[in-house]
Amino acid sequence: MRTDPLTLAVIQASLSQACNEMDIAFARAAFSPVIAEAEDRADGIYDAVDGSLIAQGELGLPVFVGVMQHSAGHIIRLIREGAVAAPEDGDIYCVNDPYLGGTHLMDVRFAKPVFVAGQVYCWLQNTGHWPDVGGMVPGGFSAHATEVEQEGLRLPPVKLFKRGELDREILSIIQSNIRVAEQRIGDIKAQAAALLVGETRLREIIARYGVDGLRNAIALIRDRSAERMRAEIRRIPEGTYTAEAFVDSDGVVDEPLRIALAVTRSGDELRFDFSQSSPPCQGPMNSVWSTTCSAVYLAVRHVFPDVPLNAGAFAPLVIHRPEGTFLDARYPRPVSGCAAEVSQRIAEAVFLCLVQAVPDLVWAAPAGTSGNFALGGFDPQREVGYVMYQITGGGYGGSAATDGLTNGCSTIGISKTAPVEVMEQVFPIRFHRFCLREGSGGAGATRGGFGVEYEVEVLRGEARASFVMDHGRFGPPGVLGGADGAPNVVRVHRGGETLIPKHLSKDQGIPLSPGDRVEVLTPGGGGYGNPFARDPALVARDVARGYYTPDDARRLWGVALDDSGAVDGAGTSTLRGVRRAAE
Repeated sequence: MRTDPLTLAVIQASLSQACNEMDIAFARAAFSPVIAEAEDRADGIYDAVDGSLIAQGELGLPVFVGVMQHSAGHIIRLIREGAVAAPEDGDIYCVNDPYLGGTHLMDVRFAKPVFVAGQVYCWLQNTGHWPDVGGMVPGGFSAHATEVEQEGLRLPPVKLFKRGELDREILSIIQSNIRVAEQRIGDIKAQAAALLVGETRLREIIARYGVDGLRNAIALIRDRSAERMRAEIRRIPEGTYTAEAFVDSDGVVDEPLRIALAVTRSGDELRFDFSQSSPPCQGPMNSVWSTTCSAVYLAVRHVFPDVPLNAGAFAPLVIHRPEGTFLDARYPRPVSGCAAEVSQRIAEAVFLCLVQAVPDLVWAAPAGTSGNFALGGFDPQREVGYVMYQITGGGYGGSAATDGLTNGCSTIGISKTAPVEVMEQVFPIRFHRFCLREGSGGAGATRGGFGVEYEVEVLRGEARASFVMDHGRFGPPGVLGGADGAPNVVRVHRGGETLIPKHLSKDQGIPLSPGDRVEVLTPGGGGYGNPFARDPALVARDVARGYYTPDDARRLWGVALDDSGAVDGAGTSTLRGVRRAAE
């Protein structure tokens, strides 16, 4: 087989397309809106020897990239050690143990070996967010858990499918430990079917290029990705850059958790040191090692998006394991918030470091929370139990070139809010509003994007609400003189009173009755650069669109508007002059 650049590009695209088709098959066949509509899932191809990433599609959650690489490696190691049964053709392993290359328990991973000539050629793997895996509260997002057993059912790698047949005994164990168990079979079959689609496509690629030809091409693609990443790293001035980010609290102890990061560019490598971060916490905001690594990978990929995605791209990124901190959780530390929330604070710390080094390539902090809201109860009209899982977007930070994106997906992936119409059809709820959170973007030469706000009412039956969100204590930081974005806000309206959780964005098991409402306002992005450097005409435009008030224009940007909404040049010069003199 030729190994010229064009052929390598075709093979690389073919592998990525196989993963894309797995993603599409998974989403189309899944039962749960969180997978089918919100796209909280991913598929990939992994090496047979060490589990390293060969390819992942463009349609999967980026945070699962590094995670599934760790997961595949653990499965291979456990098989080699005899702790897990050896694979046979047609087997599919199921695992959600966060300490074995995972995230939180709700992210369930399926892994399928692909055999060629009687040997495992590679592994196919996918992850899907199940709406419930048992535990203290519906949805699994326990804000007050102090050990992982309180968060739900934890599965080591087990063969859920053996030689192509579903193991009914393993399935019964799973269904006996989760809520709305009868609905999970739809997600299980969809997840398995996606892997079968991937295997079909992969065998077509092998048939075209040959076993050894494809293997050699994969090695070359990996080497070239590593060199491409090294070339990008060389754009960063040598030196050490430090920053810190904060998690509001762990849900149990009402104190912030500190992520302290030092990024060093030395030669062709970037080194990441989190060793001065807070110690392990009591509540569920610990991060397992695989998630910490993946958060760094995805943050760097945000900065350098053109590097082909495989294990080679990670090779020049050296992450020192932060033992003794909450970013290296060990059993039995609870971890339900690690992937959805802590990972985004890790990415934020990476952005805050690198914006000092390459300000034209990085931006102010994004909203940085998935807005995890779980509602579980019983629908008396349909006579079924339910677990609703809601995620929401927020504002992205401003950059050197543009204002931040409004209602962008979370930093960790492409997951989006399921359509309101779908949620109202499936669950006994009604959305009273879902709209932009005007004024939430931080002021700057380029402003932050806006978050969203929504209000949802329970229509019938009793229910319980749980929240694991963040950036409620601190808004997303602005950079280079920009202001912070607005923080997250949660309000629960019940029985004529309004409850604000003690931990602001974290609480669990709040009882709700028909007519009670939950209100959430997601963060805006941080501002980039001195607000006085913003074009006054852009400030007037934002006021005309209703994003900010005339008073905001004066207070945040020093821009005066006349009665028609046009810029008052003399007043603006005076306001900015007074501000500069005060500074």
